[in-house]
Amino acid sequence: MNSIIIDLDNQTSLNVDMGALEEIAQSLTDRETELIITDNKNIQELNKEYRDKDAPTDVLSFPMETPFGEESVFKMPLGSIIISADYVKEKADAFSHGEQDELKLLFIHGLLHLMGYDHEEDHGEMRQKEKEIIEKFGLPSSLIVRND
Repeated sequence: MNSIIIDLDNQTSLNVDMGALEEIAQSLTDRETELIITDNKNIQELNKEYRDKDAPTDVLSFPMETPFGEESVFKMPLGSIIISADYVKEKADAFSHGEQDELKLLFIHGLLHLMGYDHEEDHGEMRQKEKEIIEKFGLPSSLIVRND
């Protein structure tokens, strides 16, 4: 499989282990992904604008719509994942694990949404896939498991 390109726009001071995120991405897709790390203020604005929820959130995913279909010879980017660095720090403290582990969990969650999984609509498929990836990479409990 070719090397994955994650287009990182880190608007915060949060350290990002790109090697680990690329390894996770490469295990799931061969398409480019944009990753934006921002703060609660900015993610709240996006959450309000796109989801009518006037509150900060941990991760948002915006899939890229492509007119060429999934199997196109054009490797269009998969989409954008936006993560709140404030949430990364807060949840890492709350769940007693490192910020990098929390960032990886949020990245996995966002990436699965870009790939079409939806835990609010499916019958446990996203939860199962998230669990498999978390176990493969030795990470702590997933977002879906924590929120159940």
